[in-house]
Amino acid sequence: MATLRIAEWSVALSYSDLPSSVVDAAVRSFYNWLGCALGGSNHPTTTTAVKALSPFFGKETSSLLGGQSTGSGAGKADASHSALINGIASHVHDYDDTHLETIIHPTGPVASALLAQAEALTAQGMTVLGDDFLLALVVGIEAECKLGLAVWPKHYDVGWHITSTTGAIGAAVAASKLLSLSAEQTAHAIGIASTQVTGLREMFGSDTKSFHVGRSAQNGLLAAILASQRFTSSTSALEAKRGWVNVVGQGINRLDEFVGSLGKVWEIEKNAFKPFPCGIVVHPVIDGCIQLHKEMEEKELDMQGIKSVKCRVHPLVLELTGKKTPQDGLQAKFSVYHGGAVGLVLGKAGPAQYADEVVRSNEIVSIRDRIDATAGEKLGADETEIVVEFQDGKELKKHVKHAIGSLEVPMTDEQLQEKFLDQVSLVLGDGAKKASDIAWSLKGVGDVATLVKTL
Repeated sequence: MATLRIAEWSVALSYSDLPSSVVDAAVRSFYNWLGCALGGSNHPTTTTAVKALSPFFGKETSSLLGGQSTGSGAGKADASHSALINGIASHVHDYDDTHLETIIHPTGPVASALLAQAEALTAQGMTVLGDDFLLALVVGIEAECKLGLAVWPKHYDVGWHITSTTGAIGAAVAASKLLSLSAEQTAHAIGIASTQVTGLREMFGSDTKSFHVGRSAQNGLLAAILASQRFTSSTSALEAKRGWVNVVGQGINRLDEFVGSLGKVWEIEKNAFKPFPCGIVVHPVIDGCIQLHKEMEEKELDMQGIKSVKCRVHPLVLELTGKKTPQDGLQAKFSVYHGGAVGLVLGKAGPAQYADEVVRSNEIVSIRDRIDATAGEKLGADETEIVVEFQDGKELKKHVKHAIGSLEVPMTDEQLQEKFLDQVSLVLGDGAKKASDIAWSLKGVGDVATLVKTL
């Protein structure tokens, strides 16, 4: 009974059970998520969603990160819509964390639901401690990643967006923990969430991709709230013959194996953080091209003297990010050609380099058109080989064995902070540093809602 086993494990787990390395991973995951959510709060995808949905907002208990303007001007919404909007914001730049074994972006659905519910509880006169928030974050991420492993890779290969299909369940487990639900209620919440399967890969490159994350946060929160009022579902929702795994798993079912590893192997410790706001499979090419940009500057080589750029990449790169002529920033996130071009020309690939005007600029398009990518069957997922050929016959070569942001070359806390400030300063200006300090302080904080108010 995998559904009940997940529920019972979640209910029984206490903060003192968490290894210090798991707590540290949770703090870093929240820090990275908050930076992404603030950084994406003024993206047109996010503001369009607020404009469309604000007439339907209920009691304004929970923050819209970045202080977005609503009909009332309060920058708040009901918990359900807050989870949705902040989830969209956190994923819209494709800058959020990645569980590399499943390419799930785990914190977006879970943290978006948790923060909205924590503020709603405060509005009811309750206090949510930072440690309790972190504990709920951990159980949610563990649940969604174990489910992802149970159906990987066919679930993703057939076309499901695994972040949102598992994220709603992770958010439900996390919110249930924050609400102190019983194991039986948590199992019902898992069932309510699992029946709300959200997310098709066909939507990648459009507004709807980030909607998946917001909707899964909203669906998971809704599931926990319903379960808290004794709303029922099947308590075998995951493992039953017509349950989640057997319906969406495409014949793969390793549920018992991975549920059995709960609390023994911590998936949150495998969480990686993106140095670039795009599909993670593009990162080796960007990493290599940025290094080549520096070499070209040192050797005073003319960018326009480039004849061709040949990249050998893992086959998944071409499947996921093969858009040769992206027309806007959302499409460019799935273009290895744009990623390589901005790396070579600009020497960086942050949110500003994925702005629509950059994607369509003559300088970037000119270099992008000279890039050719081919599959190398023996290359690792975070590996690439790049050869830059110049008109005069010169060549520059770069082999990236493991891209920055991989588990082998992880981002340091200093690099995470640089990433946070880079994107959040575009929204909060000089307030970005204060927001960074607040985000690092979640562990041990006495009231999560008070922490959010200072943002």
